[in-house]
Amino acid sequence: DATCQFHNPAGSQLDVLLSADKARVDPADVKFTFTSLHTHTCNSFLTSNNVTASSADTMAYQLPPLPYSYDALEPHFDAETMEIHHSRHHQTYVNSLNAALEGHDELRALAVDDLITKLDQVPQDKRTAVRNHGGGHSNHSFFWKNLKVGTKISSELRTAIERDFGSFEAFQQEFEKRATTVFGSGWAWLVKIPNDDDASLRIVTTKDQDSPLMGEAIARASGFPIIGLDVWEHAYYLKYRNKRPDYIKAFWAVVNWEEAERRFKQVS
Repeated sequence: DATCQFHNPAGSQLDVLLSADKARVDPADVKFTFTSLHTHTCNSFLTSNNVTASSADTMAYQLPPLPYSYDALEPHFDAETMEIHHSRHHQTYVNSLNAALEGHDELRALAVDDLITKLDQVPQDKRTAVRNHGGGHSNHSFFWKNLKVGTKISSELRTAIERDFGSFEAFQQEFEKRATTVFGSGWAWLVKIPNDDDASLRIVTTKDQDSPLMGEAIARASGFPIIGLDVWEHAYYLKYRNKRPDYIKAFWAVVNWEEAERRFKQVS
């Protein structure tokens, strides 16, 4: 059994709806004891049910709930991959980041996107772990929001893409090429370069869990992510096996262009 403890704010109600797990509730201190954690962890259960963590965990990073069900992106991204990718791989990055920053509450108080832009402020003996696991947490938190079926690119973003790549089709071809040729594990990104008079949109790639937010000196890439694609094998291997190009092409059917538009307008 694994036990998670939560505060129960005055006047609030906790409606526990668990389809896969059984819970025993002690109203005195609101303690949930799970007989099977299944795909839920203490952090993801806490976040998805809007429950406040105990004081020991208030500074800890948490797994964000998906804004859709695991099967919402079928048949393009399969439910099994999404479930494992989110509840196991992403959760591991969160857990490892929290462990690396134990005792450094001033750093854990930072939003993860801010944290990975300030790696020089992280103690040297923790820096690699924060780079890897903080990058993993940031990248995946972005990735989930970056996915949604049925959206259409706005005329403003399409115009910017056509300006910087010649055509939307040329952009797609270049993105697919760059994503396919990432050696080993990494990410492909469309980024916006703030205050750049030459080309405001660029395609960049990063290794492992590096992010363009880390900057050129660390990630050998920079810019504000507009869309991004995880090309680690764990993101596609169950469905696409070794056919990464097929996975990359499927990505176009699930790009959340609404989120991309919001991010495009966020920086100038």
